[in-house]
Amino acid sequence: MNQPSGRRHLRVLSSILPILCGSALLVGVTAQAAVPPPPPVGDHAMGSQIRKHEDTGEKRSLEPAPSVPSVPGIDVSGHQGTVNWRHWWDRGVRFAYVKATEGTGYTSPDFAHQYNGSHGVGMIRGAYHFALPDRSSGAAQANYFIDHGGGWSPDGRTLPGALDVEYNPYGPDCYGKSPRRMTAWIKSFSDTYHARTGRYPVIYTSTHWWNKCVSGDFSSTSPLWVARYADHIGELPHDWGFHTFWQYTSKPLDKNFFNGSYEGLKRLAKGK
Repeated sequence: MNQPSGRRHLRVLSSILPILCGSALLVGVTAQAAVPPPPPVGDHAMGSQIRKHEDTGEKRSLEPAPSVPSVPGIDVSGHQGTVNWRHWWDRGVRFAYVKATEGTGYTSPDFAHQYNGSHGVGMIRGAYHFALPDRSSGAAQANYFIDHGGGWSPDGRTLPGALDVEYNPYGPDCYGKSPRRMTAWIKSFSDTYHARTGRYPVIYTSTHWWNKCVSGDFSSTSPLWVARYADHIGELPHDWGFHTFWQYTSKPLDKNFFNGSYEGLKRLAKGK
């Protein structure tokens, strides 16, 4: 005997429903699996991404002669390992910046001995943080930096911490942020650092990256550290009328000039 059409439809539906549900679940799982987790945080040195993205025209033995008083310095990270600080002191280097952290998931295993070693030979030293603005908030990264060696003390031998903001080593240049949102991220980092230490951070960047990715003005609070590997400093990022530090080469390691006298460098360290 023929079954009513409604009952036949119900039986067909009940037989294929598990298949449809299973397919939907499979699609959902596949879609979830297709989104990879963020890459693990590595050890990126100051300027490493600038050298990859910009035609720096860097020369191996570049030693520009600034026309104004200046103080030689270097910056190091885990890539340098053990540093012969006495060698650099004897060559006239008087300050050093040492990488402390990256994002909120990396602390340099070489930070303590590099930071203390530079101090031990008489250098004025500071710490720097490699920013990953798409991983966590500016405030979170400022706190992580301070909690892992990036603070400041008014001892006359400690420079304010430096925020290294440059090209994204893992994805889009500006970390998927608009200039307005990147400005807000940097402000969050800067304000948090100031609230905890009483100092605003030095900002390290390149003119090209900053003008592309940031719209805000930090020239009234943060000293500028600009990267340009050439025999002259060239154009500065928008709104800054002068620079405080200039990273001019990475060979054989990152070398810098402080834009001023040694007394001026000591005043920066003291916050006066």
